[in-house]
Amino acid sequence: MKIVFMGSPDFSATVLEKLNSVYPVSAVVTGLDKPVGRGYQLKPSALKVKAQELSIPVLQYEKVSREGIEDIENLNPDIVVTAAFGQILSERFLAIPKFGVLNVHASLLPKYRGSSPIQWSIINGDEESGITIMRTVKAVDAGDILLEKSTPIGKDETAGELFDRLAILGGEAICEAISLVESGKAVFVPQDESKATHCSMISKEDGNIDFSKTARQIDCFVRGMSPWPSAFTHVFGKTLKVFKVEKADCNIENVDSFEFGQVVKSSAKEGLFVKVADGVVRLSEIQLEGGKRMSDNAFLLG
Repeated sequence: MKIVFMGSPDFSATVLEKLNSVYPVSAVVTGLDKPVGRGYQLKPSALKVKAQELSIPVLQYEKVSREGIEDIENLNPDIVVTAAFGQILSERFLAIPKFGVLNVHASLLPKYRGSSPIQWSIINGDEESGITIMRTVKAVDAGDILLEKSTPIGKDETAGELFDRLAILGGEAICEAISLVESGKAVFVPQDESKATHCSMISKEDGNIDFSKTARQIDCFVRGMSPWPSAFTHVFGKTLKVFKVEKADCNIENVDSFEFGQVVKSSAKEGLFVKVADGVVRLSEIQLEGGKRMSDNAFLLG
């Protein structure tokens, strides 16, 4: 079976590595190298780097449906697999592969259609997440489902940790999906539109912590924003990144008189504590702008 794989970030690179170990991939499609840093040096996508490691030919386009359509038609793939590709595919493109385009999506669809399902599943305090393999259609993440694999979300798991686990699960799932297609046993089931939810793209500004929420909500938010863009607040005019919070049981007099987000106690021995909706949380792992990531104890020691 001739397979073309399309993606960009680390997630897609991990999926590619697993897929290629079972079903050799004929070509990889990814975006153009992007300028980064002060020197604006061009940096390839994680998928391009992985494809080159695996000696798989790489094709790069700003928009594959616009600039690469004839190249893909000439490749004449049996199936195209996408994973965190981030481009809308035209009807002409979707019609190219014999068995269609399959997408590896990091949620249990129809929940969390969109670009940041992993982060939002943790931010919202979900108990499970998973991978969906679905047929790609023009509407975002709305295609018929071939299979789903679920996994529990750990109590202290961050978005980055779940990202890594789901990438591995995604690689396993797409191999299973292609096996079903190849054997003629694939059954696609339409999504229940009444249960569909959508998640928006996350930006740096979205990491600002709302201390008027509960300790549980803030814990989920901090973990969902880790490692990027990182949850943060401000102190002395500087950004303070927060990587871990803990519900505090400490007894503090007149705690209700404090404003949400106000420091109610700071001690190098005990830690840094702030007021939230249902009491107090400890900001146990933090990083002040221009400094190093450290425990609140180390931070307060100076």
